[in-house]
Order: sequence, then C-alpha cells, then structure tokens
Amino acid sequence: MSKGMTVADASREWVREMDAIQQGIIKKLMKHDIDDWHELTTPRDTDRVYVYELPEETPDGKPYVGTSSTGEIMDCYDNGTYRVKMDDGNSILVKADDFEVERDEWLPMWGTMWSFRDSADDYWLEEMDGIRIMSECGFRVYESEEFGYFFGIDGCGYDFYEAHWIPLYKARGLQWHDIEAEKRRAD
Repeated sequence: MSKGMTVADASREWVREMDAIQQGIIKKLMKHDIDDWHELTTPRDTDRVYVYELPEETPDGKPYVGTSSTGEIMDCYDNGTYRVKMDDGNSILVKADDFEVERDEWLPMWGTMWSFRDSADDYWLEEMDGIRIMSECGFRVYESEEFGYFFGIDGCGYDFYEAHWIPLYKARGLQWHDIEAEKRRAD
C-alpha cells in the first residue's frame, strides 16, 4: 500500500504489472494451433444469446408458445440457470448448455489483450472463481494450454478503468490503496 494511493491509482498500478499483448500476436499464436485456444468467458447479464433448446413451459408453468430463438440474459443464478427475456417478450429459464452468447468476433473489440504476470493472480483466476468474476466485470477470458490465460475488453469509446479495471480490482479483493485516504476522498 502506498500512502495516499486511491483505488483508481492502485488499479492503474496493478494493470501496469500485467503483460499487454497486441491482438495481432494472439491471432498468430491462434493460427499456429487453433485447437489449443478456448474462450472461457461465462455468460452475464445483458449478453445477447441464441437459445438452441426452447423450453416446453414458461417459469410460471404455462405452455411456452414463443416464436423467437434469440434474447437477452436478465439474471444469472448460482445453479447455472439463466433467465432470458426473449425477443418475442417471453421470459424463460435455460441452462448454459442450451444457448450460445452472440459475439461480433472471436476476439474482443479492443486491440490489446492482457495476461497476468503474477502467479497469485493466475491462481485466483483458476481456483477462486476468477473467470466468472472477470466475465462479470466485462472481460472476455481465453486459455491456451501452451501459453496460459489472456483476457480482453469487448468495447471502446469509454473509460475502461471506471467500467472494468476498478471493478475487477475491487472484486479481486486487492487493497493496495490507502483506505483512509479513499474514505477522505469520498467525503
């Protein structure tokens, strides 16, 4: 912890410790062995989805008579069930195996991806539910069996620190900031 460092300052320091990799390099690595790469990003609220297997009934027990196979995730539940508001207005419950998240591209929109340099962060990612947490913070997470974990942001034109990095720093449980200074700043 550094005296006077805010959460924003600390999150910037944390990101500086990561390896930033241009997507062109990632694409070349993928071309070398595409079967080695897997996207691990978990579905999150507001993701657009295509539902493969429509249910026979709605959550309230009425027969499902929907006409759409696409919708938006409204809620994610701990048991691996998702509430999806279909484009036809119906709300359904589905498991992750019953839908696919619609993505514009195989890789995130932003041209830079990152990987953790610290093994403690990799441990958190693998063993402490880090993939789900990073997904909820708006990151897309990938794994190469040969090269490890990489993650990126599927967006542009807004403050990545406010939208992604600061929430991830907090969710990661890091406390490199000066808690008292942060309290004084908030007042």
